Amino acid sequence: MAFDIPRITKALLIANIAGFALQFALGNEAMISLMLWPWGGSVYDPALMAPSFMPWQLLSYAFLHGSFWHLAFNMLALVMFGAPLEYVWGPKRFLTFYLVCVVGAGICQLITSSWMLASGSMPIPSIGASGGVFGLLLAYGMLFPNQRVMLLFPPIPMKARTLVILYGIFELAAGFTGFQPGVAHFAHLGGMLFGWLLIRHWRGQGPFGGGRRGPGMRIVR
Repeated sequence: MAFDIPRITKALLIANIAGFALQFALGNEAMISLMLWPWGGSVYDPALMAPSFMPWQLLSYAFLHGSFWHLAFNMLALVMFGAPLEYVWGPKRFLTFYLVCVVGAGICQLITSSWMLASGSMPIPSIGASGGVFGLLLAYGMLFPNQRVMLLFPPIPMKARTLVILYGIFELAAGFTGFQPGVAHFAHLGGMLFGWLLIRHWRGQGPFGGGRRGPGMRIVR
């Protein structure tokens, strides 16, 4: 039986593919104003092609990717984790959640990259849907904690809750140690953090404790 991708997940998939196609057709130079640049005043340098931060970049950066494989892995995760969530939440709530995670990831990356720029680093843009995807991973682990999932590398089956915890620990450690330079680990963590906060809000819970679970959120065990 063919897997039916719900409409918002499908629309996000098409938008990301279209964004990558435009990059391929026009070149990255034509897309630099859509990438997420650090906040640091006017850091424009014609030789570096580095514009300063603009508000729309908190959304637009998530529809650009660095390579085919970067796009492919993010889109695989978008469909794998996003489709079940959209079926549970419905299109409006799912889209709200995804965009909040994208913006939240962008804010965390903006803070990190701006601090690095102020410390003397070169202005480097951030692109990719990974922040939104990590938010979806977090939500999947919260709503389907005992669902078995399979890692790609290595191919090890585990519960979704375990996968979320392992990824969270890895991203935190990699972010602070500088492992995998060029990967926006704090954007990944930001997507998970803002997704977690939004789910707690929907459940009628406080940001870091207290409150009672509200209607409209179910955990599938």
